[in-house]
Amino acid sequence: MAAKNILHMLTPHKHVSPFDVNMALDAGYDSVTPYEEVTLEEVTDLVQDVIFSRPPDRGVNSAVFFGGDDAVLALDMIEAAKNALVPPFGCNIMADPAGSFTTAAAMVALVEKKLKDEKGKSLSDVSIAVFGATGVVGYCAAVIAALEGAKVKIVGYSGIERVQKRADEMKERFGAEVEPADGSSDEKNTAIVKDAEVVFSAAKAGVQVLSLKQLQAAQHLLVAADANAVPPLGLEGIDVMANGEPIEGTNALGIGALAVGPLKSNTEQGLLKRMIEAGEPQSLDFRDAFQLARKLAS
Repeated sequence: MAAKNILHMLTPHKHVSPFDVNMALDAGYDSVTPYEEVTLEEVTDLVQDVIFSRPPDRGVNSAVFFGGDDAVLALDMIEAAKNALVPPFGCNIMADPAGSFTTAAAMVALVEKKLKDEKGKSLSDVSIAVFGATGVVGYCAAVIAALEGAKVKIVGYSGIERVQKRADEMKERFGAEVEPADGSSDEKNTAIVKDAEVVFSAAKAGVQVLSLKQLQAAQHLLVAADANAVPPLGLEGIDVMANGEPIEGTNALGIGALAVGPLKSNTEQGLLKRMIEAGEPQSLDFRDAFQLARKLAS
């Protein structure tokens, strides 16, 4: 009898994400079991229960998925899960907290494609301003872009201290060099985007980050992408369905949240399927999500 593909879905929250449950079942998992209000300290025992319940050759049919809404905590949980493995016993490991890993991957991949196809540039050629970079999507987008060689500036709304800590963390954890920036006023944000060639907006839903006037003042802007689909949009003048449409009064192209969405969903489902189909256990985070999103976007 073929081994059942079982996904154990862990979250530090009260509930797992119904979105992720649907994704996993549609990807082909036979069973998805939720574990809620899980702490970092509990990960080791849970993962070892998963791996020791099946013989080593069945480890590839077991998977642990980390949700929540904290990118750093999810990455810490991945590390705890990897450290809990006892070869030859293993399992698949994946995280996508609040869909942030796959959303960031999809947003960066779409921008990369527009830069290449329409502007003749790569990520390594451009300067990028990431608004909302202390949040899960912006954090991952900033690291992905920096690791691809972009000159990345991460913008904080409550002064420089918090965003400086994020910048230090990105360098320590990933070797990603980013520059923190104070975005606590409209004037400061206007100055930040003045020299930016790419803008990522990943602030919380319903918050306008930049006005159309500010985007029009960004004379070097090539592409701007917004992860927010809730009015008012993060970037004024970019329709939620935009997928490379010109931004009024600029030479730049806009990418809206609902253009990012399909690629995000395909990326998440693709990673879930990869764990089912793999011959050896996988460990997947936002860097794997970007490689897949890049392939799907090309």
